[in-house]
Amino acid sequence: MSLKNEKKTLRLMLSLFCRRRHHTAELCSSCADQYQYAEKRLMKCPFGDKKPTCRKCTIHCYSPEMRERVSEVMRFAGPRMIFRHPVIAVRHLLNQKKPNR
Repeated sequence: MSLKNEKKTLRLMLSLFCRRRHHTAELCSSCADQYQYAEKRLMKCPFGDKKPTCRKCTIHCYSPEMRERVSEVMRFAGPRMIFRHPVIAVRHLLNQKKPNR
């Protein structure tokens, strides 16, 4: 999955999470900070565009606190993505099934 697609997927998941949990139309400051943190970490990823999904990655570049926050977002938004953004959700699921490169 390209880094561009990875960022887009994360942004959509955070938007869905924030809209439902924090009742905002745009990302709240906490979710916006989380996205900026993740975006910075993605840009520094040593795997570049050959990056596996975070779940399968051998290098955990998020701090333990941020990794837990992202997991919470993904647990909430992941199942809902299939209804809101089916193509992106299926692409993400398929990338999780790919072997590490």
